[in-house]
Amino acid sequence: MTNIAILTGRIARDPDTRETKGGTHVTGITVVTDRPARDKDGKTYKDENGYTAKESEFHRVTCFNGLAKTVGQFCSKGQLVSVQGRIHYTQWEDKDGVTRYGTEILADKVDFLSRGNGSGENDENKDAPEID
Repeated sequence: MTNIAILTGRIARDPDTRETKGGTHVTGITVVTDRPARDKDGKTYKDENGYTAKESEFHRVTCFNGLAKTVGQFCSKGQLVSVQGRIHYTQWEDKDGVTRYGTEILADKVDFLSRGNGSGENDENKDAPEID
């Protein structure tokens, strides 16, 4: 049995990095993927500008330890990334006692397919690893 998820998309907002009380680094990102929108007959259609209409999906991705540090340091909003990991489901009770459910990708690998959106002398990504 295998649980593998592979996403290629853009980061929706700057990474959120924290450290647990136990010293584990955790970074969360949201990756946006697109797919062609379909009408009620299952056919793709054009938007008002003549392009194929798209539907976007937002995926929560969580990175740990060294990967968390790297993603937190070198990734930023708008950057194109490829994520490999596994799908993880969670269940919890909110403050009102209602059972809630969540889904996220626990990342094993994040490839930088473009540089972050930083520019100029204060570019935080100037020391980022080279992109093939």
